[in-house]
Amino acid sequence: MGSSRRRERLGCPQCKSARLRRVMSSFAVVESEASRLASFDASKPRDDSYYRDSRNVGMWAKKRAKEMGVDLGSKFEATVEKARSGKLIKEMI
Repeated sequence: MGSSRRRERLGCPQCKSARLRRVMSSFAVVESEASRLASFDASKPRDDSYYRDSRNVGMWAKKRAKEMGVDLGSKFEATVEKARSGKLIKEMI
């Protein structure tokens, strides 16, 4: 658009070549709760990093309930959300 920004000549800091390619850096893919639940294997053991992610709170119970055809209800969902946000711990203290 009519930018008065000066164009800088880029080059490799090592060999000083001006032949550069733009490379896309790695990125994360956001998964919905439903797709995470569908791909979750309740029988697989988890490492410590799994439990550090607050989104995983209640995942095992939700998956097992779904497999058994049980609806845990809105009270369970509310409790899981409180646990994920840290509010449940604050209420217990």
